[in-house]
Amino acid sequence: MIHAKPLRWALPLLLAGCATMPGAPPVAQVSRAGAVATPAERFGPLFEAVQMRRIFPDGKTFVDAVPRRSDAAILAEYRRGSFADDAALRAFVLANFDVPGLETPPASATGPRLPIARHIAELWPHLTRDPVTPPPGSSALAVSDRFVVPGGRFRELYYWDSYFTMLGLAADGRQDLIESMVAGFTDLVERYGHVPNGTRSYYLSRSQPPFLYLMMGLSKVQDPAVLKRRLAALKREHAFFTAPERSVTLPDGAVLQHYWDGRDTPRDESWREDVETARASGRPAAEVYRHLRAGAESGWDYSSRWLADGRTLATIDTTNILPADLNSLLWGLERSIADLATRTGDAATARDFAARAARRGQAIERWLWSEGEGRYGDYDVARQRLRGGASAATAFPLFVGLTTGPRAARVARTIETRLVAPGGLRSTEVQTGQQWDRPNGWAPLQWVGVHGLDRVGERVLADRIAGSFLTTVEREYAASGKLVEKYDVEAVRPGGGGEYPLQDGFGWTNGVTRALLDRAAAGRN
Repeated sequence: MIHAKPLRWALPLLLAGCATMPGAPPVAQVSRAGAVATPAERFGPLFEAVQMRRIFPDGKTFVDAVPRRSDAAILAEYRRGSFADDAALRAFVLANFDVPGLETPPASATGPRLPIARHIAELWPHLTRDPVTPPPGSSALAVSDRFVVPGGRFRELYYWDSYFTMLGLAADGRQDLIESMVAGFTDLVERYGHVPNGTRSYYLSRSQPPFLYLMMGLSKVQDPAVLKRRLAALKREHAFFTAPERSVTLPDGAVLQHYWDGRDTPRDESWREDVETARASGRPAAEVYRHLRAGAESGWDYSSRWLADGRTLATIDTTNILPADLNSLLWGLERSIADLATRTGDAATARDFAARAARRGQAIERWLWSEGEGRYGDYDVARQRLRGGASAATAFPLFVGLTTGPRAARVARTIETRLVAPGGLRSTEVQTGQQWDRPNGWAPLQWVGVHGLDRVGERVLADRIAGSFLTTVEREYAASGKLVEKYDVEAVRPGGGGEYPLQDGFGWTNGVTRALLDRAAAGRN
């Protein structure tokens, strides 16, 4: 039998997180990760009113606001007042909070464009932030070192975004920022036991795809003391991702992991959207919230990969899925821990994690491989089979170096025939309106595909994807002067879908574009 986790597994985490529903008095959150109370917990009825009545178009606006006086004083005045009118409620919030994101966005640039590589180099200072000491009442988490933000509504440090941003920093010789960001992420693991999705209190209950070991691979630090500290951080991250609530034992005894979140309430930053999804589902609300949150941890929020019917968000069941990308990255993490342990003289840890990686590799090849379709996929624990449809996640076993030889060649052909579009690599084959589905292509998935294909000798196909995506990015840059978060790789234009408007900036697009330009130049030499 496959041992899927019952929902009761959530209880210890919920107790640890002290989660409360809207309307309850604010509580101080004390968790094993040292978390702090989220805006939903702190502002209860005020928070729910602001989010459910959509006082601000973007649900992230209020959760990033900073109160101008104590929570208790704000709530006391709110309870005394009458705010049935939306304008009155908005005025109350603006009077009591410093609210970000209300500025008029800059107009699209006009006139001659800088060469795109130079433009990216000149963007880094604009996206770089100094260490953060949050003001009283802020949802921001402290960050110990300088870092680069994605841009737009994403004002804080994000986890998996940062690896792809760092690729561009490396190409532009900004090793200083790579080192400071690796140090900052190491500090976050030491403080919280994992890297949060982003550096906000409302992100602390989940992480994102585990790219920290790959970021460390971009570092040039050789100090033995620093390497031992990093090894300890990677081991803590591994323990976080392989905890019982994230793990499934398969019939042959193999254990693989799925995405998870330590809460089962609506996400603070997407409260109204999550409540509406749960209402439409006809399912227990807490169950839907858990799956939505786990989908957010995947970074693919949202995609047909996580939908039981492959089409409808209300059917989301993320924690039933053992994903190809997550388990490939965990294989890479285990290999990296073994290598770093060898370098630092910890032979026992090296043997342990080399064995773990070997077992995981075997499990991926058995349970996440479709012989009939020549692809890696996501194992559905409830149905005891792979989910249908190819996605760009099939490239992850190639990207991390797990798969070579005949299977890698078959994956290449699957990518070529099913996922390559005129403007780059599609995320999936299914058009659902979710932003991580067809026709969208995302910079990180382009890099995973290109780098994975390069690793297995599929240079021609890698060149085709890289060239197509660069053309897409350069075409929009020529039109608007912007690099944006995602692209429609079928129509070769900016992408759409999802819970918020298209963002520009944009960290990982800048990084991947810059790295692909370097790759193209190297190929011409």
